[in-house]
Amino acid sequence: MNRREFLTATTGLAVATVAARGAEDTSTLLDDTMNRSREAGLKALKPSARELEHGLELHAHSVVFDVYGFAPRAALDPVAIREAEDAGASEAELNDLREEMGMTRCVNDPAQLGLFKAAWEAAGVTCIFQNAGEEGQDPQRLLKRLARFTYVTDSLRSFVSKAVTPDDILAAKKEKRHCLYLTGNGVPLAQRWESTEEELGYVRLFYQLGIRMMHLTYNRRNMLGDGCAETANGGLSELGRAAIAEMNRVGVLVDVAHSGWRTSLEAAKASKLPIVASHSACDAVHHHIRCKPDEVIRAIVDGGGLVGICCISAFLGGGITAFLDHIDYLVRTFGLDHVAIGTDTAYMAPTPKLDRPGTPTRRTRTRFEALWPKNGLVMMPEQQLTLAWTNWPLFTVGLVQRGYKEGDIEKILGGNMLRVLRAVEKGKASRSMREKPPN
Repeated sequence: MNRREFLTATTGLAVATVAARGAEDTSTLLDDTMNRSREAGLKALKPSARELEHGLELHAHSVVFDVYGFAPRAALDPVAIREAEDAGASEAELNDLREEMGMTRCVNDPAQLGLFKAAWEAAGVTCIFQNAGEEGQDPQRLLKRLARFTYVTDSLRSFVSKAVTPDDILAAKKEKRHCLYLTGNGVPLAQRWESTEEELGYVRLFYQLGIRMMHLTYNRRNMLGDGCAETANGGLSELGRAAIAEMNRVGVLVDVAHSGWRTSLEAAKASKLPIVASHSACDAVHHHIRCKPDEVIRAIVDGGGLVGICCISAFLGGGITAFLDHIDYLVRTFGLDHVAIGTDTAYMAPTPKLDRPGTPTRRTRTRFEALWPKNGLVMMPEQQLTLAWTNWPLFTVGLVQRGYKEGDIEKILGGNMLRVLRAVEKGKASRSMREKPPN
């Protein structure tokens, strides 16, 4: 299979799907967006025809689980935004409107639905561990994205459904559908500070709503522990230990992707069940606060967990080849069973020039949770292009090039995370029989 055949097979079908829905303008942009990414990826990898064909075939037949990411995002509706601005909407209202459009416009807009489906098909992803909660601990704040993705999966269930067990993911693959597993991006706290049990009562409620993974922290310190950008590196609090115990009991996977190194280490040792750093990388390969040092990775691995390698060039120190280098290091140093891919990226539906909102958003203060050291988020545009979400098939091609066996690649693509989820569910069931829930 040559370059032209590859681009035709993976992009042409997706674009035809969009065009058939009457979205000729956006389909051209979709074609340009995907093609530029694929060309950049192919240029970086330089696969042989045999490697390319083998990788694409293996990718198509595998259960592909993005262990932390975002469903394809819709373009904004500039008319609705202008109307909100004219009505005097606050900046908070406008931000909320933009977020909701990006997450849910695929439900009611035929063109955006076409783009949504085309991006899924081009990526060949079975399931995404979907960011379904904003950073923080406020339950009301965390409910917004959970509601939005519940709405999407309720409305589009024949194409993308909500999954709550590993078997749901396997069923989606068998039925040629897609699905979302939901991560809350924060541990919900009552914030009344009357008792530990009451503070953590929302963990069970959010599990019942479909949340299967939670961040202990984002970049800043919170009541559970220090985030990765806190220079103090203070570690896990007593409430953090109690939160991990409750997550273990309920069956929520502990995620330390954004946690500080000491917090991550102590969390791995405190948890009775496997934990993950769902979208991170290896500090030994490239030093960055969002990467994990060997000591932390070893503790996660010894507990049966895994590290998901992200697709953020600033964290990796490069593009798709650096991404593969981080995977190689994990496999070589800690074993194949503890590696996954959590892209932390999304396909963004292109907005034609004339459709862009007419009133520019004014500059605002940095959001409290977005604590980053100077130059901590400086991207490398060309390298980042090779890591586009729709380039997922090329990640598999790259693993083929690196000499991994088919069964080993299938573990990295999804099998390892399915194992971890089963372990958490099984451990939760056995612990629940012995322990009473909080009041």
